[in-house]
Amino acid sequence: PNMTLLLLAGLQPIPADLYEAAGVDGATRWQKLTSITLSLLRPVILVAVALRTIGAFRVFDIIYVLTGNGGPADSTKVISFYAYDQAFRYLFFGYGAAVSWLITAFMLVLIIIYMRLLRTDEE
Repeated sequence: PNMTLLLLAGLQPIPADLYEAAGVDGATRWQKLTSITLSLLRPVILVAVALRTIGAFRVFDIIYVLTGNGGPADSTKVISFYAYDQAFRYLFFGYGAAVSWLITAFMLVLIIIYMRLLRTDEE
């Protein structure tokens, strides 16, 4: 629901005049979608993707409370739960810490990519 509201808020400031002008110029619905809507929604879409990515790495508590050990055959085990499992269930503290550092490094790479994509939008 949050992403829907975020995208809806991004759609509100797009003026209808742009669509009318594109229609007068002979643009199809697909061209209006790609040239007007998606190009103006790009910063909002980037924020939505960033929020969903962060949310995907924060789902440890829900999985731990609902399944306890990652579900049947580890079907709901995510990378953060895997790091916890290695460190505190199997007592491989070094391995769990290494997995956690890899998660942190991966998130830093994603943040750098995200910041570069946003910077090109502002210029």
